[in-house]
Amino acid sequence: MNNMELLEIKNLRKTFDGKEILKDINLSITGGKIIGLLGKNGAGKTTLIKLINDLLTPTDGEILINGKKIGVQTKKVVSYLPERTYLNKQMRVSEVIDYFSDFYDNFNADKAKRILEDLDLDTDSRLSKMSKGMQEKVQLVLVMSRSADLYILDEPLGGVDPATRDYILDTILSNFNENASVIISTHLISDIERILDEVIFIDKGRIILQSDADKLRKSENASIDEIFRRMFRC
Repeated sequence: MNNMELLEIKNLRKTFDGKEILKDINLSITGGKIIGLLGKNGAGKTTLIKLINDLLTPTDGEILINGKKIGVQTKKVVSYLPERTYLNKQMRVSEVIDYFSDFYDNFNADKAKRILEDLDLDTDSRLSKMSKGMQEKVQLVLVMSRSADLYILDEPLGGVDPATRDYILDTILSNFNENASVIISTHLISDIERILDEVIFIDKGRIILQSDADKLRKSENASIDEIFRRMFRC
């Protein structure tokens, strides 16, 4: 990457029914980073993610990915894990893999199958027969098996136990190329703290901090989780 910003957001505003959900968001993200988008529930994280994924339209401002405006071209390079699973529960895992293969040019079916085997997931199983946590795992594996420039994971650890969380974090760490970036939106900060390169704190629709994770820990002499709690008194 010729040092161009992977994601650039300029003066972004979003209002719903006259209520301002996002207020003058300015952000730039380069490649090769794992970034925590951190905020309490209702802070605007999911709205921001939906705007980046072209699922909502900005009220004002613009979003560029690799210098291009959001659209068909940018969707090809963004791999998005929504907060809720959207897969057809009647499908078998193998069918979902085929569906992803047809839908995304950059999807690596062999890689998906390999990770699912590591997780002891039977690809002949139907999603409807799986726990919520298992379904979440399947969906995360599919998302991480695309060769994308930007991965956006909205609350990827919600329904899974701590041991699985560690496995999922390692899956995220070992499955994206070094020029790509991963944005993880969560309020479970202590769980993802160890893999973060950068943090963005969002509160009441505003970005109140963007910082290198290690520098922030050093300057505040505390963990990201503690700094977050201190700033938000939650």
